[in-house]
Amino acid sequence: MRELVLDTETTGFDPQQGDRIVEIGAVELINQMPTGRTYHQYINPERAMPDDAFQVHGLGDDFLRNKPVFKQIAQEFLDFVKDDTMVIHNASFDMKFLNAELGWLNMKQLPMEQALDTLAIARKRFPGSPASLDALCRRFNIDNSNRTLHGALLDSEILAEVYLELLGGRQPGLVLANSGGSASGGSEETWRASKRPTPLPSRITEKETKAHTAFVDKLGEDALWSKLN
Repeated sequence: MRELVLDTETTGFDPQQGDRIVEIGAVELINQMPTGRTYHQYINPERAMPDDAFQVHGLGDDFLRNKPVFKQIAQEFLDFVKDDTMVIHNASFDMKFLNAELGWLNMKQLPMEQALDTLAIARKRFPGSPASLDALCRRFNIDNSNRTLHGALLDSEILAEVYLELLGGRQPGLVLANSGGSASGGSEETWRASKRPTPLPSRITEKETKAHTAFVDKLGEDALWSKLN
């Protein structure tokens, strides 16, 4: 199963008011694991960058002036995406811009059904809690210290980690085949951790045990170790 964790940066909030895409970043997942393959492109919006947008992503007119316009990268982008699912945080925003850009070129539109919205997933899983990308990073202890400004590729890489956590971890669908097999060719069952029927023997030597006991004895009767054991 191929999925693309995707993000865009733009000049503003509304393509119908003249706002354009200035950066696209995407991370490829196969069976919900990163492959190391990415897509990243800066884009000349053919208009001036508003200061409010510049403060968000730091992409200014001088930097973008010599980058390709969307028309030059559109087919390459579609070829990368194909018909695979795009995992996007607040998908309606990015899809609105992508389809506006494609529509102006009379090119294939991306159906909304092709997008999976992690914002909606987070709000359903944690109702009433903050669901921004930064908030989810804090919840899942994901390091986003490099995110001083928004960046499409960096945000996609961070979102990929968040997405996997939202699904329950790096291998949310892990199943192990039943080693006993069956007449129908075997079955599958969800693996669950359980206690060993026979505990493993201790790997602590007698010498180490005596040394530890002597150390604890020196701590006195009020030692925390004595109270816990």
